[in-house]
Amino acid sequence: MFGRDTQLVDCREAMGLGRGGGLAQRGTLSEAARPDVVAIAMTPGRRHITKPVCEITQGLRREGVQVSVLVLEAGAGIPMDDVGGSGRSKGYGANFGITAKEIEQIARHKLVLLHMGNVNTHIILKTKKILRYVNIPAVIACEYPIDFEDFAKAGIRTKYVKPKNPETEGTVVAIVSGITRGETCSRIKLNELAKEIRYIVSQRKEESHAVRSDLLISEGLMASEESE
Repeated sequence: MFGRDTQLVDCREAMGLGRGGGLAQRGTLSEAARPDVVAIAMTPGRRHITKPVCEITQGLRREGVQVSVLVLEAGAGIPMDDVGGSGRSKGYGANFGITAKEIEQIARHKLVLLHMGNVNTHIILKTKKILRYVNIPAVIACEYPIDFEDFAKAGIRTKYVKPKNPETEGTVVAIVSGITRGETCSRIKLNELAKEIRYIVSQRKEESHAVRSDLLISEGLMASEESE
């Protein structure tokens, strides 16, 4: 129960990690009864601390916003298909990815809230990968002071700056920076996020978003009906 409203949240399909089970496992979704917002958390680890995700989710629920939380199966690192184009070597660390199932789960909601960190290239490349396949508005919560022009230069659609060659179906509609990973989210930042999200959600109809199945098939994320 949050404030005066009771919200139903479907439990995750796998128990939590850590002492007391307080850390959600990768590849799991806790789904709200009403598909307002889906908050995306990167794969939990030493660098991907999920504390701000939980605090922001609780704060939004107190404001009456129904929030689902999706923890990505492969949320660490950067997308493999973007490594070569960025001029960096491959390296031996984890690689960011998203599955057809996760894309379908995102598409059921009105808005996606992306929790990022303090590396600008990671923020841009991960956002681009997530918004590539589904036409949905996105709010970015991060530490790095990034702006709409940074996203547009990478081919990501934004509300205020149009990219020359759009490469995403989804659109970045709001950015709230200054949220430090692993530390308590300030009341000012929570209020800023709540204001942006409540306005966007109030403008959206109850509808799911179209997913680019052709892109998923061509990039090997989903099998075609002919091959099944």
